[in-house]
Amino acid sequence: MSEKIPDCINFGLAVRRERSKQGYSQESFARKVGIHRTYLGGLERGERNPTLVTMVKIARELGVSLEDLFRFENANDE
Repeated sequence: MSEKIPDCINFGLAVRRERSKQGYSQESFARKVGIHRTYLGGLERGERNPTLVTMVKIARELGVSLEDLFRFENANDE
């Protein structure tokens, strides 16, 4: 398995934080975004490197800007 990329880890943590804050389960949020639940789990663990299109879909469904999901200095605050 390849090494995790720090920016992917931080992006995933930010997505998980916001998704949880809004009360979505991984399964329900993945369905809303139109991606598979296991893919979302991989994103949240930093194991996947999402495309720009996927990142935009995630931000849009969370009702936040893509910029908000890239505020990595806050991604570890849970």
